[in-house]
Amino acid sequence: MSVDSGKCHCGQTEWEVKLNEKAHILCHCDTCKKLGGGAYSLNQIVPKENLKVTKGGLKAYKYYGDSGKSVSCFYCPNCTSHVYHHQEVMGNDIVVRTILLENGKNFQPGAEIYGKARLGWEKEVAQTFATLPPPDPTPKL
Repeated sequence: MSVDSGKCHCGQTEWEVKLNEKAHILCHCDTCKKLGGGAYSLNQIVPKENLKVTKGGLKAYKYYGDSGKSVSCFYCPNCTSHVYHHQEVMGNDIVVRTILLENGKNFQPGAEIYGKARLGWEKEVAQTFATLPPPDPTPKL
């Protein structure tokens, strides 16, 4: 497990996150397209305790995802860069934006989620799940 540093567009908010691997999960959901203005977002799923804000603070807003359960989006209050999302259905895990990390541009794709919403001209670049990957059957200690 490695610790990576990130910061928002304006530099007002900074954080550190412990990652399981140096890889992006590409999310093709419609919400990520709207938030980022692109074909997908670049993320990794980690336990919430793996993220520590080291400078500034975050604001949040809530919407409801495909499951009907809440999704909270945490972002810089100045430039609105989205740092992470917490989906109620994911328990203690959060979805961290890996492209905002200092070394994020060096990560390779590890998986794709919401492949069912991939744009027709996009090529598959990693293992793809129609929505979210199945829960990890390994019990959390």
